Amino acid sequence: MVSVSRAAHDVEITAESLQRDLVRLETQKQALERELAAVAAHLSSVRRALGAFEALMRVPAATPAASVPAPQVTEPPAAPAGGVTGTAVRVPRPAGRPGGRAPAGAGDGPRTYGRLTEQVLEYLATTGDTDVRARDVAAALGRDTDSGSINAVRSTLDRLVGTSRVDRTGRGLYRAKRSRTSTGSPRG
Repeated sequence: MVSVSRAAHDVEITAESLQRDLVRLETQKQALERELAAVAAHLSSVRRALGAFEALMRVPAATPAASVPAPQVTEPPAAPAGGVTGTAVRVPRPAGRPGGRAPAGAGDGPRTYGRLTEQVLEYLATTGDTDVRARDVAAALGRDTDSGSINAVRSTLDRLVGTSRVDRTGRGLYRAKRSRTSTGSPRG
């Protein structure tokens, strides 16, 4: 027969273990909800952009560019069951049309990078060997007002990783590219 004090001790240990699990699971749930919100916003943006491009592709090739209707800002879809909503995305009009945007690099001479890319690279240069998240970079650049702006920074960081201008040090963590001179080999 198990003593009463031993049984009470086992119940207490189990309750403490469950309490720790509860805190861990709540934290994990919040992180997953934030990630789901970001994915849902990006998915919504991609769907709207794709829809705008499909509408442009349906216009016959013989139609003059001036008579092509301009894509409009679409309303975000109704919120899904989780309560996550998307953000409206404006698809830029092609350059050369009334109200269109000039292509990057037009005007003052050739530009190697866009303004956001330059800002991200400048910010990362100030952080040194510190790992940063896209959300932190967006906040530092004043672009943390909505998930679309943060996703633009995240996309820029991913593109810079792809072109070997920035290092990815972990899931969602970025760092300024280390120069080869720090490892002792000349940079080439």
